[in-house]
Amino acid sequence: MNFPSLRLCAVLLVVGGLSACASGGSKDAIDRSPSPAAERPATRPLQDFSGRDANSLSAAEQARVEMEAALARNIVYFEYDQDTLTSEGASTVRAFADYLLSNPAARVRLEGHADERGTREYNLALAERRSRAVEAALTRAGVTSAQITSLSYGEERPTCAESTESCWSQNRRVEIIRL
Repeated sequence: MNFPSLRLCAVLLVVGGLSACASGGSKDAIDRSPSPAAERPATRPLQDFSGRDANSLSAAEQARVEMEAALARNIVYFEYDQDTLTSEGASTVRAFADYLLSNPAARVRLEGHADERGTREYNLALAERRSRAVEAALTRAGVTSAQITSLSYGEERPTCAESTESCWSQNRRVEIIRL
């Protein structure tokens, strides 16, 4: 899911929560007798993952929540035998660049991976090129090299162990780990 879709989902959740809380009718017409629903515990209001009521978030807090949602997508996937960023991968890297530029003391570790096809040496080199591609995109965006550590695991740490295209596509990745 891309960043604009996440924002749209967040807006729809807030609007849905507000419309669900809207009352209809006048206060005089409310029946004050206890109902079976009154015996159940009250439900909690719509909240974001920080535990605060979504309606009480300031603009800065909303921006932080959106940034955290973008940073939750910390994996950049690659095409077979490629080390160039896809448009979705570039979007993920931009979110991390924004985070690192706003937090100069923050650091990330880039962990490059490859699928099992090819020799061990080739996959180590390919995974390194992938992590370097992400590193280059971050530095072009203004992130300092002191904030970035880059590693290559090649095919040694797969997320999926089956020998299928679906599995291989999950293993062609760079994981961006916040330190």
